[in-house]
Amino acid sequence: MPKAFVLINTEIGSESDVLKDLRKIEGVEEAFAVYGVYDIIAKVGAESMDKLKEIVTWRIRRLDKVRSTLTMIIVEETSK
Repeated sequence: MPKAFVLINTEIGSESDVLKDLRKIEGVEEAFAVYGVYDIIAKVGAESMDKLKEIVTWRIRRLDKVRSTLTMIIVEETSK
């Protein structure tokens, strides 16, 4: 199952609105508001790479008030 972290920049002051919208998107497993260069980090999973691409391109990047994204595909995952 492909997964990715999506780092998101939002319009100033709209972080909580974008966070709420992100949590409604199927495939978004977790989403956090953070301090630093990016405003939000989301963990996204899908059944295929094509579906993952669709979620990021057509659902996350098109959210109102999202200015830019950086997607990092997870190549290896470990759990405790």
